[in-house]
Amino acid sequence: MRLGWRCAGLLLAVVVGVSGCQKSSDPGSDASDRKPSSSVSSGYGAVFLAVDECSSRGRAAFTEVPCTSERAAARVIARYDGKVTEGPSCPARTDFVLHISEDRPTGDEDGNGEIPRGYACMRNLELPHPGDPGGGGGPRTVVGDCVYSAGQGEVRETACDGSGARDPEYRVTAAVPDRSLCPAATELYVSLEGGNPVGCAKRV
Repeated sequence: MRLGWRCAGLLLAVVVGVSGCQKSSDPGSDASDRKPSSSVSSGYGAVFLAVDECSSRGRAAFTEVPCTSERAAARVIARYDGKVTEGPSCPARTDFVLHISEDRPTGDEDGNGEIPRGYACMRNLELPHPGDPGGGGGPRTVVGDCVYSAGQGEVRETACDGSGARDPEYRVTAAVPDRSLCPAATELYVSLEGGNPVGCAKRV
């Protein structure tokens, strides 16, 4: 079932990433280095959830609101066109990602009644910030994050302070270009994004 909320006329905003999931690295593995493209702020209302614009957060909908509004809950820190899986990565401090699509069945490619428009990388205006190191969430795993084994060579993020649904097993202590550069105490290699694609982790 697709989870979504209708916002701003024909636009549909969907949360597509709120926690990091990475593969534990095998010898010789590598991760792609995708550099985010620049995004330009349009000002409130001109483009749905452009950079530096804010959204409210409710049980049934994410709507664009002025950042000065008491309803404002999160700010767009980056905005890209296309699909999340094919586009640039969100900044490391992203708390969650909104996938924005347009409801226009006549141009639908996969029969779900929607056309991908892009995605917005969101940062909460107030605590908590799951995208911060050790916060247990966000779309990317970064240095300072904690993970647990999710089986089949994968790990998932969890809060380092133990407040998450799963206890932390490893903490990422460094990010390096190659696993041979990890500290001697490293017990797990985690695939990261960016110029240093190997995360060096040790048990907590």
